Amino acid sequence: MNPQTFIRLSIGSLGLRVPGITLNGAKSGRSALSFPCVCEIRLRGFPVQTAIIPLVSSPETTPDSNNIASSFYLQESDLKALLAPGCLLKHHACLEIVVFTGHNESHCGISIKRQHIGTFKLEVGPEWGNGRPVILFNGWIHIGKNKWLDGIAGAELHLRVKLDPDPRYIFQFKDKTKLSPQIIQLQGTIKQPIFSCKFSQDRVSPRDPLSNFWSSSFDGSELDIGKRERKGWNVKIHDLSGSAVAAAFITTPFVPSTGCDWVARSNPGAWLIVRSDVCRPESWHPWGKLEAWRERGIRDSICCRFHLLTEGHELGDLLMSEILISAEKGGEFYIDTDKQVRAASTPMHSPRGSGDFAAVSLAAEGFVMSCRVQGEGKCSKPLVQLAMRHVTCVEDVGIFMALAAAVDLSIEACRPFRRRLRRSASHSW
Repeated sequence: MNPQTFIRLSIGSLGLRVPGITLNGAKSGRSALSFPCVCEIRLRGFPVQTAIIPLVSSPETTPDSNNIASSFYLQESDLKALLAPGCLLKHHACLEIVVFTGHNESHCGISIKRQHIGTFKLEVGPEWGNGRPVILFNGWIHIGKNKWLDGIAGAELHLRVKLDPDPRYIFQFKDKTKLSPQIIQLQGTIKQPIFSCKFSQDRVSPRDPLSNFWSSSFDGSELDIGKRERKGWNVKIHDLSGSAVAAAFITTPFVPSTGCDWVARSNPGAWLIVRSDVCRPESWHPWGKLEAWRERGIRDSICCRFHLLTEGHELGDLLMSEILISAEKGGEFYIDTDKQVRAASTPMHSPRGSGDFAAVSLAAEGFVMSCRVQGEGKCSKPLVQLAMRHVTCVEDVGIFMALAAAVDLSIEACRPFRRRLRRSASHSW
């Protein structure tokens, strides 16, 4: 399998130093700043990202180089677009980091606007496309204006800007998951079959090794509410030789919560993602658990929450991703440690690094996988991207294809249930 070129641009180790300003914002002969300070990180063609910048009061202090505030992932086409001058521009695009004090806010009916402290610019150059790790900038730099408020000058920004090769494999289901399509690898204009998937809406046979999980987690007798449930769905991923390498199946049925007609957060449906044992082909090992439910609002969303199962690990199951996908338009499910760590209030722990089949190691930061799916009632052909560093053999890919299939099927499994008609009403004229 040949990967496609991707580049990870990371911005981290942020810190702001302003002479005369202490950590608590007290005056020292100069005006106090409104903290916390924030920055907008801009790169042409990409959504603006924001990050908080801590104040560094001691001249000897250097912000942590491992603290990543923002990441951009660039394909070859993105890099070509950035290196091409704009219509009225003579220069290439720039990475811009614009620093402000606080946020726009209102106090007693009076609007208080944030103040612009300064801007850091780094031009996109040919070294961005060399395919090698390179630190573009690391250290302190003056960004302050000549005058600011009461004449404060000399604001300094600390940052570390780094480029890393981040090649990915790209796969696509050739049709809807329920139609048991082939899964192909995309390499430019080349489309190479790599897997097939087999979808079933019935319980697995007692002879199937998967039935061991079924009997222990869900035997189908827990509920008796007619067709107001979705259960028994399972999908197996087979390699080109026909051997099953991974599977996903519903363990907790998708049912409407009490008093409503949709799968609610209080009672989510769940999938178990399992991998085959390379030494014993008839054996399966739990790998992950995907929960899904419907979030109601002006526009409904499907929430997909994925845990990596860590048998015997002292930290228990590890939350890897919790993503909202538009029920109408679809969206992207992803596992990206940069995004998850920034969104979480506490750092994400790393799963075991024992070298197990398809084990996800967060020691390698950043993107792990993504899966783009369509909304309800649309012909979804999941598009999957997978970081090459998480793949050691073709079987590793299969487990992520099973996860992608479960995400896609969850969009349909979370569709609202039809209301039951009262018996008296159904026979009235």
